[in-house]
Amino acid sequence: MTIASALAVYFIIWWTVLFAVLPFGIRSQQESGEVVDGTEPGAPVLPGLLKKAAITSVIAAVIFVFVWYIWANYDF
Repeated sequence: MTIASALAVYFIIWWTVLFAVLPFGIRSQQESGEVVDGTEPGAPVLPGLLKKAAITSVIAAVIFVFVWYIWANYDF
């Protein structure tokens, strides 16, 4: 696996994991009772994007190591 293909695979895994992690722990404005005038009641109060990006990076790295191991040790 070249560096370019490894980065591409990690990038795809990272985005896929991000979309899986995004909904965890989200409370809407309506659920928390803090609806700001002019905003959508379903909008999140505190999305915690930096924390989710860090969690996503760790999970994606673990998955990438597994994919790299399979790629390196089996002939496809």
